[in-house]
Amino acid sequence: MTETTHTQTTPPGAGGRPRSPELRLVADALRDLFHDAFAYRPLPPMGVDGPLTRRLTGRVREYARWTPHALVVAAGVVAVPANAASFSQRGVTQLVCGLLALIPVLLTLARPVGSFWVSLGATAVTAAAADSWDTWPWLPGSFLSHLVVLTVVAIRTRPRTAAYMWLLTALYGFWSVTFFGMGRYEVDVAPMLILSALVLLAVTVRHTRRQAQQEVTAQLTVTEHERSRRTLLEERTTIARELHDVVAHHMSVVAIQAEAAPYRVENPPPELEKAFATIRENAVAALTELRRVLGVVRAEDYAAPDAPQPTLADLDGLLANVREAGLEAEKAVTGAVRELPQGVELSAYRIVQEALSNTLRHAPGAAARVEIGYVIGGLGLRVVNGPPPAPHLVKASPGAGHGITGMRERVSMLNGEMTAGPTGEGGYEVTVFLPVPVAAPAGEGDA
Repeated sequence: MTETTHTQTTPPGAGGRPRSPELRLVADALRDLFHDAFAYRPLPPMGVDGPLTRRLTGRVREYARWTPHALVVAAGVVAVPANAASFSQRGVTQLVCGLLALIPVLLTLARPVGSFWVSLGATAVTAAAADSWDTWPWLPGSFLSHLVVLTVVAIRTRPRTAAYMWLLTALYGFWSVTFFGMGRYEVDVAPMLILSALVLLAVTVRHTRRQAQQEVTAQLTVTEHERSRRTLLEERTTIARELHDVVAHHMSVVAIQAEAAPYRVENPPPELEKAFATIRENAVAALTELRRVLGVVRAEDYAAPDAPQPTLADLDGLLANVREAGLEAEKAVTGAVRELPQGVELSAYRIVQEALSNTLRHAPGAAARVEIGYVIGGLGLRVVNGPPPAPHLVKASPGAGHGITGMRERVSMLNGEMTAGPTGEGGYEVTVFLPVPVAAPAGEGDA
């Protein structure tokens, strides 16, 4: 029996029936134009981190934050005398109609959608009260006021809302001309619609471009975060593989020696045989668990190295290799050289290797120095290089910045400390301390 899945692509209307595109369009228009139309939404101050405003200082820079507010108020003030000129006699009516051109513009600073409705109402009132009509249905001041309102509201809202306001403006213009101004006045509906359409188109392009830039910035941020995370995971995977090889080797040796030890003693007591059997069982169990937990980090095509992992004893070969590549490198060892845990030896070798590789890439021709200090509590490493010579045939090769991350991961897994940064002479220095527990003297703790 097969099951059929129905996918509903449009939101349901009343009774669970899907809405038609026309109904959804009307619903969106009603929501944008009427829902919280007079909600308080003050225009925030302008940012002052642009190419011009960042050069300003002191009080001038603080005043520059209010530049958009000043421009809107100035446009509204210009519309007042333009409306007042449509009245032959001065009086209260002239003053009120002048203010009706200013109020919608000022209202865009606090209640943008509501200012559009106020502008339409003010247009009708001033047209009815004027005794001199040069244009219809917008007087000169009302024309400028409504155009400013449409522009500011389009900037402060979504392009869809601005398109609905433009359609309502067109309907109002055609309706008023058809019923009141046909053949009597100079009709300014076409100029209003053309100018406002151009303005709204420019604002829509601005909105679209800004949204695209934000999306690109967000995507770049996510990509960079994922790249860093992937690098971190790859480095941790590599370290986990190496630790798996080191620990698995030692656990295998413990298991084999525990199994062979009873045969090396003639007539061993049962307690000794039982102790070695227990040691072997625990070693095998630990090895199995270790392979179960850490074995998942191996790729299907990953092959364990046949040769032993490098240690600090192999540094001479590494230095010889980088010298052949053109890097003048020297080594200095202080303290009593001793054998360290294999994990510490391997990590120390890899850190020195990566630091020298960074020197080859970023400072070709420079000289490097590797300092190794054996102290009581651990191992100290210092890899420092001087500045590259100015005239050099080999140019610096910019890396991906993963080397320092990998070194820090290795140091962190061993609970060590690391600092890395440029030197005062123009070179670069990496300093690492890897703690190593002090082994107890033989016989200590025996009862």
